[in-house]
Amino acid sequence: MIDKIKKLEKISTQLELKPEKRKNWNQSVLSYIDTFLDDFNPTTTFQVSEDMGKGILDIPIEEAGKPMEQLLIALKDNVDRPNLNPASAGHFGYIPGGGVYTTALADYMAAATNRFSGVFYACPGGVRMENHLIRWMCKMVGYPDTALGNLSSGGSIANLSAISTARDVKEIKARDIENCVIYLTDQVHHCVQKALRIAGMREAIIRYIPMDGAYKMKTPFLAQQIIADKKEGLRPFLVVGSAGTTNTGTVDPLDQIGQLAKMHDLWFHVDAAYGGFFMLSPEMKPLFKGIELSDSIAIDPHKGLFLSYGIGALLIKNVKALYKTHQYSATYLQDQINVEEDPSPADLSPELTRHFRGLRMWLSLQLMGISPFRAAIEEKVYLCRYFYDKIQEVGFEVGPYPELSIAIFRYVPKQGDPTKFNDKIVELIKQDGRIFFSSTTIDGVYWIRFAVFSFRTHLPHVELALSLLKDIIFNKKLENRSI
Repeated sequence: MIDKIKKLEKISTQLELKPEKRKNWNQSVLSYIDTFLDDFNPTTTFQVSEDMGKGILDIPIEEAGKPMEQLLIALKDNVDRPNLNPASAGHFGYIPGGGVYTTALADYMAAATNRFSGVFYACPGGVRMENHLIRWMCKMVGYPDTALGNLSSGGSIANLSAISTARDVKEIKARDIENCVIYLTDQVHHCVQKALRIAGMREAIIRYIPMDGAYKMKTPFLAQQIIADKKEGLRPFLVVGSAGTTNTGTVDPLDQIGQLAKMHDLWFHVDAAYGGFFMLSPEMKPLFKGIELSDSIAIDPHKGLFLSYGIGALLIKNVKALYKTHQYSATYLQDQINVEEDPSPADLSPELTRHFRGLRMWLSLQLMGISPFRAAIEEKVYLCRYFYDKIQEVGFEVGPYPELSIAIFRYVPKQGDPTKFNDKIVELIKQDGRIFFSSTTIDGVYWIRFAVFSFRTHLPHVELALSLLKDIIFNKKLENRSI
């Protein structure tokens, strides 16, 4: 057996890199990243692909390893080049991704040190760091000092945790679900409906409250519906407000919703995944009046703080309720009992093993300070409003005035189908590749979305978008084409 162990040891030690190989691989990867950021990223937002990354399947997983250079070429050709480049300054579709470089530095350290930040016993400093970040966000939104929450992988898990906690704290049993009522607008992010389904609330009654012309929830209708449901013997349970919808960036009247929720004993959850960090701006913060009345908030640092994908947050007032839903112990974890001075993330979320994701947020804020993040957020608002004004001069129709950094617009041709016409605009922009728009349909109307939320996006990129749209309409005479 000793001989076998030694033989296996000789092979397995390949996993511990010698300093020279580590140095060479580090240099190769760093060179690759520099080339991506300095050469490809500034000029390319969408690269039309015929094979859609299929070449990655031509590299089999085999017994022996392969040269780093071969793998980087495969990565470049099949993963980092085709289709949408979320790191680009010209990304105006969906909610643009972040990618502040400090995220990569922090994740490199977190992965190399591989600290387990799930429980206080294993990494007290890491747990303190993450909880410190959560308390900082709680203070930003106006929550009390006793509030806490969890750093999640994104808004989807944050919303799921909030809804599961609300279900338990309101003591919703399986037999009650068919009589429970949940209040939303149809502009709420689809991950909320998904979370309701996963949390076992599929058979609950969902009321979609009407909206005004700016796509904000009409709270008088909410009040009437709650009263009507109570009279019918139903059980109003949860109301979800949006602090920055994905389609239009709209902020619901949170103050009015919060007052109604308190009056009728509903759990009030706010999805602020996209819009939450606009509260760092004193100018924008009044838009969020009433968010402090909520019971829970989903907010994404990988959106509003421009960090790379993979860090969201749940903020919650009733920490005991969060414990009740998520905490579970096991005999093999008995060493950590009675040694906690700060709550463990594993007790406050669905995750046990997890990435030390707090380091990316902590390092970014500590290295750069809050000021450039706040400036970037405010800049995006003004860029969006500038675009909104200028696109009308080109002849486009627009939706509601942007509160945050999303605007919707479309061109109505003199003849032909407006939907096909605008879809063609999106396709021509995609083929050009320097910028990227996404589209949406609201109340049966096709709109093009202008979502500016990349920290790399500045005035020249918006001017480029305006120039391309003007060129498509006039110089290419799309207006007169038969589509």
